[in-house]
Amino acid sequence: MIALLSRDLALAVRAGGGFGLGLAFFLIVTVLVPFGVGPETTLLARIAPGVLWIGALLACLLSLDRILALDWEDGSLDLLATAPLPMEGIVSVKALAHWITTGLPLVLAAPVLGVLLSLPVEGYLWVFLSLALGTPALSVIGTFGAALTVGLKRGGLLMSLLVLPLYVPTLIFGAEVARRGAEGLAVSAPLAMLAGISCGVIAVLPFASAAVLRINLR
Repeated sequence: MIALLSRDLALAVRAGGGFGLGLAFFLIVTVLVPFGVGPETTLLARIAPGVLWIGALLACLLSLDRILALDWEDGSLDLLATAPLPMEGIVSVKALAHWITTGLPLVLAAPVLGVLLSLPVEGYLWVFLSLALGTPALSVIGTFGAALTVGLKRGGLLMSLLVLPLYVPTLIFGAEVARRGAEGLAVSAPLAMLAGISCGVIAVLPFASAAVLRINLR
């Protein structure tokens, strides 16, 4: 599993679908929003948590087609299917590699980019915590979508249509945690829901992704 994780991390960086692409897109979204809604700091502070979460979600979406497509094209996926490692473990490693190369940089960059959106000081910690808790769910759900569409020509659009509705609960509760934290309100309820979604997705979807991959490889 460690060797597979190291390989996927190296491939993600070399293929250009790792740190740079997601961070660049996240930065562009954060910079363009003030131009679109105006320079009013009160308005920007109110919408900052939601904008940061939407930017992070779309940045994660950009690199989902690379999770399994490269292995499918060069035949590595067939070899991995015959390896001693269970397919559920392979899918979990793929999701972890995606989170490390895409989700983790977004988590670290979000509080910094919050300055551009006049995010209240109280909100920096909660934006960081909500993204740290929610982005693993985005990667696991994205891996499931990649497993559903692997091998399809131009499957990226179809995968986006399949994955985006599944992202909505994570987006709602993640943005709500950040918003309530920035306004000094209680965050226990949305935080518990966000944690429940992440734990449930991590526990269930690797098995679903593995089952789908077995069907696609037959």
